[in-house]
Order: sequence, then structure tokens, then C-alpha cells
Amino acid sequence: MGKYIIRRILIMIPLLLGVSFLTFTIINLIPGSPADIMRSDPKIKPGARELLIKNMGLDKPWPERYVIWLGDLVRGDLGNSLHNRMPVTDRIKNVLPNTLILTVTSLIIALIVAIPLGVYSALRHRSGFDRSGTIIAVMFYSVPTFFLAFVLVDLFSLKLGWFPVGGMSNTRGGGGFMDRLHHLILPAMALALVDIGGWSSYIRSQMLEVLGSDYIRTARSKGLGDKPVLYGHALRNAFLPMLPVIGLSIPGLFGGAILIESIFAWNGIGRLTLEAVDRRDYTLIMGTTMMFALLTMMSNLLVDVLQIMLNPRLRSQVH
Repeated sequence: MGKYIIRRILIMIPLLLGVSFLTFTIINLIPGSPADIMRSDPKIKPGARELLIKNMGLDKPWPERYVIWLGDLVRGDLGNSLHNRMPVTDRIKNVLPNTLILTVTSLIIALIVAIPLGVYSALRHRSGFDRSGTIIAVMFYSVPTFFLAFVLVDLFSLKLGWFPVGGMSNTRGGGGFMDRLHHLILPAMALALVDIGGWSSYIRSQMLEVLGSDYIRTARSKGLGDKPVLYGHALRNAFLPMLPVIGLSIPGLFGGAILIESIFAWNGIGRLTLEAVDRRDYTLIMGTTMMFALLTMMSNLLVDVLQIMLNPRLRSQVH
């Protein structure tokens, strides 16, 4: 297992280099470079513009700036934000816990809702509940995340008043655990709905396949009750193929966090990324993009390791 984890971590290095090169190239090829923005900024005196551009290294060709940035990255330095000159590492550290809280909570909500819903739909195959649940699941999976977020805000915040419209805490005497949780539920639900739709449909199909298999019929013929068959055999074997699906959903989870954090004014990496794009702050964009790529790769590694631990056949192949 240790060799497998080390091998996977080594594979991440060229992948991260590829992500960094593509991101840096795209940022510098689109019109409106940071240097052009500074030259057109009336707040900066003409004599100070070129000096500021030179001090930031924006006068060099972008391939040379990429090599310089890569050398700084090896030393653990992501550079300074072009907007306020704060270290990019510090800005990411300040908001990273908030994004992790949001994404992990949405992942937990999706699993808690999707697994029972998929199992119950499979047990009630072709019933009214199964048909309506399938329609709702497809709808959640098909509708864009930002649209679901606006629907939740309109229904539960504006009309019912159950949850706040946005923010992370109440500005008037808030900030405690329950207050943070109250602000977290709606954005986490908005982020989880897409996965609930897809995962419940997948669990349903896996459960139908497992329940119709020979070993389930053999277990029932030996006199095992419904609960031992369902929880001891069927659900375990239906959930194992679900782990790769969860791993493939993680990039979408982080991508959806960018929009959700902006809609709900959640102070995370996604919101920070959109602010950096709006200001053409390419050093901050590079930092947040690399962090998203690293989180995605580490999350997929964690899912793969968990799958190996739960699946004896995969465990024997790794060893």
C-alpha cells in the first residue's frame, strides 16, 4: 500500500506541472494583461507605471515569467498578489478551511441522502416512489448548480425565511457554531443536489443488479432475513462500485464551489478565484488553480485508497 501511495504521489508531479503550464499559458494569451491594465489605470501616475510593471516582472516575456514562477514554486513561494501585494500563500491559507468545510459538508449530505434514496427506490422497483424519485434525480442532475442555488435562496431564504441569504455568520452578535451551521446548510445543499441526483440513480441501478444476482438468491434460500441480505451482502457490494463515481465527482464539486461561494458570499477559494479573474491577478489565479488541482488529486487518491482497503480483490493486486 505504501509503494502504491508513493507511486501515485509521484504521478501527481507531472500532472501539476501540466496544469500550471496550461493555466499560465491561457492567462497570458487572453487579451488584457495585468501590464495593460496598469498602463490604462488613471490612478497610477505615468512615471510610476513602467517602474511598477518592471518591479513586478510584467515587462518580461510570459515564458520567462513562467520559468521564474516555477522556480519560486519549488521553494514553496506562490508569489504576491498583483492587486494588494499580499503573499498568495497567505491569502489561500485564510480561505482554504472555509472551502473544505463547504465541500466536505456537501459530500456528507449527498451520501446521507443519495444512498438511502437509491436503496429504497431499488427495493420499491417500478413503484410510484421509484418513478417519481427517478424523475427528481434526473432533474437535479441535469439542472445547473447555480440555478438550483437561486431556487433554494428564493424558496428558503426570501419566501420562508428559514436560512440567511448569504454570508458565513451573522454580523450582529453571531459567529458561533450554530450560527455558522445555519449559514452553511443552504450553500452545502445547493452544492450537494447535483450529486444526490446522480449518485442515487447509480446506487439504485447497482442495487437492482446485486439483488438479482445468484449469491443473493442463495442467501435467501438459506433462510437469511431481508435485513442481513440487504445490509450484509447487497448494500456492501453495491456501494463498492460507487467509490470511483465519487472520485470522478470531486472535480465537479470543487468547480461548483466557485459559483456557490460567489452566490452565497462564502469566503472560500472559489470566490477568491473569481475575484482574481476579474482583476486579472494572474499570480493569485495560478495559486488558487494549483490548490484546486492538488485538492482534486489528493481527494481522488484518498478515494482510491479507501476502495482498495474495502475491496479484497484490489487489495491483493496492490500487494
